[in-house]
Amino acid sequence: MPDIYPLVRPLLFALDAEQAHHLTMPALRHAQRLGLTGLIRRPAADPRDVMGIRFPNPVGLAAGLDKDGAYIDALAALGFGFIEIGTVTPRAQAGNPRPRMFRLPQANAIINRLGFNNGGVDAFVRNVQSSRFYQERTGVLGLNIGKNLDTPIERAAEDYLHCLRKVYPYASYVTVNVSSPNTKNLRQLQGASELDDLLTQLKTAQRALADQHQRYVPLVLKIAPDIDDEQIKTIADALMRHGIDGVIATNTTITRDAVTGMTHGEEAGGLSGEPVFALSNRVIAGLKSALGDALPIIGVGGIMSGADAKVKSDAGASLVQIYSGLIYRGPVLVQEAAAALKGVPI
Repeated sequence: MPDIYPLVRPLLFALDAEQAHHLTMPALRHAQRLGLTGLIRRPAADPRDVMGIRFPNPVGLAAGLDKDGAYIDALAALGFGFIEIGTVTPRAQAGNPRPRMFRLPQANAIINRLGFNNGGVDAFVRNVQSSRFYQERTGVLGLNIGKNLDTPIERAAEDYLHCLRKVYPYASYVTVNVSSPNTKNLRQLQGASELDDLLTQLKTAQRALADQHQRYVPLVLKIAPDIDDEQIKTIADALMRHGIDGVIATNTTITRDAVTGMTHGEEAGGLSGEPVFALSNRVIAGLKSALGDALPIIGVGGIMSGADAKVKSDAGASLVQIYSGLIYRGPVLVQEAAAALKGVPI
């Protein structure tokens, strides 16, 4: 099937970013149900064994595009080696006021301050259960958890534990999001003492759930790009001491150096896309230096081409994820990235 996304993109970009999202996702689901997504060329098989899970290929969808798990089957049809959905919170919440998503085409970037808008963990689980992807166990599904906006930071662990217990039976792996800039004080949980306390409680719960369900589900921590070398080492040490299974590097950035002077460049929120590429690569390389082969790194941030995915891999990532690149390039980016990591022409 020819790549038609360049023809569609101007129409979508003429709309408000969130409006375009709410148009595109149902349309993709409708196309998948009609069998039209079967025309999309899928990457060649390139299985990778990571965290005790076999990934069909190393290119995944980052969390954030499907916060409620309403479009799992449609997204899986795009050829991803794994799908991550969420972030989900214990209770439903509306998130921040609109407008809260902004495209910066000059920089191949997006700023969002969505604020964990989602329908709550119970609705999230129902959506997962109803997907063919889950029912037929056809792929790898990561479930990303967070805390409610109005939960005090000192009680954040309660929200993470509640979500972990709810999603554990349905996840291939669970991601603990402590790095979104759009929930007040959330990044405070990356501090040494706060992180130790949170990981201690999560690891205890993971062991109990593994016994209860007779199935071990890996725990992954998602961190920010806006950390220094000392913080990278502190986080790496905590991951190893607590036996966390993997780390995702990175979330969006709060820096604006790359978009200064651009329309929407000063909007509050997390900046994703091309401007976060080098920042995330620095964190990946720092983690790899500190961790060695102790646990795998999933690299995300600014992948706009197959070559970008290869840079992430060379920096130390075992797997990669895309999100903003999908908005700017369309499904062909999945094929490009997978081909680059396999070392074959697209």
